[in-house]
Amino acid sequence: MVRDLEEETILVTGATDGLGKRVASALAGRGATVLLYGRSRERLETTFEQIREQTGNEKLRCYLANLSSLGAVRDLAGHILSDKERLDVLVNNAGVISPEREESEDGHELTFAVNYLSHFLLTSLLLPLLRASASARIVNVASAGQSPIDLDDPMFERGYDAMGAYTRSKLAQVMFTFELAGRLHGTGVTANALHPASLMDTKMVRGTFGYTMSTVEEGAEAVVRLAASPELEGATGRYFDGTREARANRQAYDAEARRRLWALSEELCGRLLEPAARR
Repeated sequence: MVRDLEEETILVTGATDGLGKRVASALAGRGATVLLYGRSRERLETTFEQIREQTGNEKLRCYLANLSSLGAVRDLAGHILSDKERLDVLVNNAGVISPEREESEDGHELTFAVNYLSHFLLTSLLLPLLRASASARIVNVASAGQSPIDLDDPMFERGYDAMGAYTRSKLAQVMFTFELAGRLHGTGVTANALHPASLMDTKMVRGTFGYTMSTVEEGAEAVVRLAASPELEGATGRYFDGTREARANRQAYDAEARRRLWALSEELCGRLLEPAARR
């Protein structure tokens, strides 16, 4: 069961392919005003047209940005704050796996920067809008693949490997979710994380593993449930494996580690965390 979305505004990052595209289409099909984020103008325009044609929804909006740049993330937040009076759901879905160690425009390890740090900043900047729209929901798309974060080497400068970087970034998302849920207690804004489905049939999974185990539709069903199911109204600070509540890596339950990650994230985002003014 999904609540009535006709009056709701939902932002989905990474909406031009794979899971994000299917989630955006499902939410648009239920009447929501869906804000599509993508980093390729061509794919963004194609996705916009496809979803509009499939759903008949004329309330889609597009935002172009590159999440590997924290400045671009801030600009994205500024545009949304300028354009919209409410934001009912934020789905942080965009993600990458970098085969070799690369650095973002800001000098941060690329997988950590895109999968986690960009969403930390985007969520932080959009919190005033989410609070004003309570009860609002934050859904962080993580993974069952989680590895403890070396907080003394968060940029993975020693012994880098692609899957290690990916699984660290996904645990960072879960740790952020738990810490954020606690900090938002009493505001009416909830935050939850999930592993949508194992090795979904996406371009990233096929390119990394060469095989798949589940469909994008399975993963999208789990994400849409967290974003819109009435039965989860008020649920917060939880981690789900598909539609079942589950246990994350034990570091996610270490309050001191969560606080250290939060402080590190604030330090890395720096002045960009100052409120993004409405334009």
